[in-house]
Amino acid sequence: MYNILITGCSTGIGYFCAHALKKDGYNVFATCRDEKDVEKLQNEGLKAYKLDLVDTKSMEQALDWMSKECDGKIDILFNNGAYGQPGAVEDLRKEVLKEQFETNVFGTQELTNMVLPYMRKNSFGRVVYNSSILGFAAMSYRGAYNASKYAIEGLCDTMRLELRGSGIDVVLIEPGPIRSDFRKNALIKFKENIDVQKSAHKEIYEKTLSRLQGEGDAPFTLGSEAVYEVLIKAIESEKPQARYYVTFPTKLFGVLKRILPNRALDKILSMID
Repeated sequence: MYNILITGCSTGIGYFCAHALKKDGYNVFATCRDEKDVEKLQNEGLKAYKLDLVDTKSMEQALDWMSKECDGKIDILFNNGAYGQPGAVEDLRKEVLKEQFETNVFGTQELTNMVLPYMRKNSFGRVVYNSSILGFAAMSYRGAYNASKYAIEGLCDTMRLELRGSGIDVVLIEPGPIRSDFRKNALIKFKENIDVQKSAHKEIYEKTLSRLQGEGDAPFTLGSEAVYEVLIKAIESEKPQARYYVTFPTKLFGVLKRILPNRALDKILSMID
């Protein structure tokens, strides 16, 4: 039975996968940033602990907790915790970009680096990053999130080379639209950090607000179970793939990225809200 640490379990993909993995017999250690969400997970029968990706001490404490619970045998790390900061690149203050990277990149990679010695000790491990279609196909008004996922993919590709022969595999999951609280949380960040009235993109931002406030799903949206299906493959395969595409848009743009000239691809991507 593998011991698996998951970040970002309060809602969405992390929440679903934590429960599904437990049901399928894994020893799950679910983490999230807010204490009330930790209590909720514990009440639902999960082993849960507070872990904040922007707080080194919090990560150290969470790992100490898990290590004691599983005798130092950490088999799987599912880096799922992240959020999206909408807005045109020219409207993103340095502080806003730093905040996006602190969670999605710096904190995520710091946690990974803390876990690797446990995996090296056992000559086995799987580090799975929940990336995005936006980790290889940039879309307008998502620049901070695009950049954070591009950065993660660069780190993953490098680690995959550096860890050859160690028994530790590094895997990317690249979902397109997945039903979650992602848009709701993005709306909060948009309102916090983007000055719509002073922006040259004011008219487009009105559409952005409409999209983020909308109740319906984006086209081709799938449930979190679609991510779980490939997460299981990443965990259980003897030789996992470097990348797993999830949803039709990701698979489509994975092909278009390889065959189309940049300007042709830009034209298609610019039509997506």
